Amino acid sequence: MTIRIGLVGLGKIARTEHLPAIAATKGIELAAVASRNARLPDLPCHPDIGSLLAAEPGLDAVTLCTPPQGRFAQARAALAAGKHVMLEKPPAATLAEALALREMAASAGVTLFATWHSRRAPAVEPARSILARRRIRRVDIVWTEDVRVWHPGQEWIWQAGGLGVFDPGINALSIVTRILPKPIFLQQADLFFPSNRQTPIAARLQAVDADGLAVKAEFDWRPAGPETWEIRVETDEGPLEIAQGGHRLIVDGQPRQIEESSEYCGLYADFVRLITEARSDADLSPLIHVSDAFLLGRRHRAEPF
Repeated sequence: MTIRIGLVGLGKIARTEHLPAIAATKGIELAAVASRNARLPDLPCHPDIGSLLAAEPGLDAVTLCTPPQGRFAQARAALAAGKHVMLEKPPAATLAEALALREMAASAGVTLFATWHSRRAPAVEPARSILARRRIRRVDIVWTEDVRVWHPGQEWIWQAGGLGVFDPGINALSIVTRILPKPIFLQQADLFFPSNRQTPIAARLQAVDADGLAVKAEFDWRPAGPETWEIRVETDEGPLEIAQGGHRLIVDGQPRQIEESSEYCGLYADFVRLITEARSDADLSPLIHVSDAFLLGRRHRAEPF
């Protein structure tokens, strides 16, 4: 059976990641899109998800590539129509919304897939396997990039609910919560808000696990030049480093050969499998840590952006 998907939102990520991944994944096909302003040739295009669901009753699933603000209503409409739903990260603007969507999907008997694309980076699973056999002493995360390069003109990220620097930072948290054998708990956060914005441009976090393992993170949108997406884990047998956002693995100072793969192709293969197996996958741990950062964070004033 081929799963017929409706894609909601045709922004940068939808075009560069979702469209190629859908085209490359067996068992699915793009049947229609919904976007306020954009169109795709040779496909039915609708202005919003309500119009999409009304005009395309044969859809099996919906992928939401819209900003987190307002996504809850879109996902709720799709679930109520009996469609399987795939959510871009973060899955919702709030934990309450995300938890409600999990319950709705369970009640409707459909699949809900809250995706974390960085977990599909090729270094993640090998790192997880290695760390399961070692004693971990310390974890340091540095996730910095130039916001002008990676989010040009995206005003929604600066508005309440847009996450600010946690939009990329949550990718690091999604990797860490996958590779560490035990849950971590945030203890302290320092958040740096431009005086003219509602979301932070930088953040520093400190967390621990139940055994006192220290996990520190630095997220920053201000550096110019090449991005740094690195996680360094000190273990009793030597260091393990995940670099390039999960596409490079260095163990005990030696690069490991890993098979390069498309994160989003992996996500769509997962989506097909979840639907086939009548299961959901909606781990909210990365969003929980972001929410905790806003709850515990000390607010600092930064230069206007």
